[in-house]
Amino acid sequence: MHGEKSRTHLIDTNTPSVARMYDALLGGVHNYEVDRNACQELLRIAPSTQLLARNNRAFLRRVVRVLAEKHGIRQFLDHGSGLPTQDNVHEVAQQLFGECRVAYVDNDPMVHAHGRTTLEENDETLVIDADMRDTKRIYDATQQFFDWTQPIAALFVSVLHCLPDTGDDQDPAAMIGRMVARLPPGSFIVICQLVSEDPAVRHGVTELMANATGGNWGRVREPHEVRAYFTGLDIVEPGLVDVVDWCPDTPVPPEELRATDWVEWGGVARI
Repeated sequence: MHGEKSRTHLIDTNTPSVARMYDALLGGVHNYEVDRNACQELLRIAPSTQLLARNNRAFLRRVVRVLAEKHGIRQFLDHGSGLPTQDNVHEVAQQLFGECRVAYVDNDPMVHAHGRTTLEENDETLVIDADMRDTKRIYDATQQFFDWTQPIAALFVSVLHCLPDTGDDQDPAAMIGRMVARLPPGSFIVICQLVSEDPAVRHGVTELMANATGGNWGRVREPHEVRAYFTGLDIVEPGLVDVVDWCPDTPVPPEELRATDWVEWGGVARI
């Protein structure tokens, strides 16, 4: 594994972490009681949340496979990567093409610690301790790892709802714009986030997560807001959809795979 000098962070076991909550919803072991309790509150507001987490993970596997096999991508930049679990980006990509390089970006101290330990023997991976909005830090950290003259897939999978709308350079839209400006021609950007047509779900989940995480949260948005992140980009088929409908493994995903309260919504664009 390639690495950079780690910044010192303490793991807060008293406040829920989005990364650890996601791990808990996927049945992982890298979480604490405070995270599991927050998940129970989340499931009370939106009962299909656990299904949503599994759908999101399946989408990540499919999108990496399609980008590698169909579009020849060999470099992946995973923003807000979360805790190592089954079928991580590097596992999917390198199983197909061993030369694939994957850089993971996260500023959760537990994610960083576990990522470095898990990937210690993999020279085609890099773990970057950074806020996903710090595009310059991420770019600088990958200068010797990626070939920035060749296409890169920048992944923002189920992370934008963690960022608030700020109207400045920290805004999710501004972050996406900076990354698009950096990416070489032929690159791709993958964006999906939690959306709901139900105001009660949007407001309830947003309030719960903001309170539970001490403000480390953005908001559940509506599909048209996520569509705006793709303005000016060449969206690839099948377009912007509920992620279960993005190049599904079966022709028509069965109803039992569909979350009802909220969905992961987005897609892929070519730079």
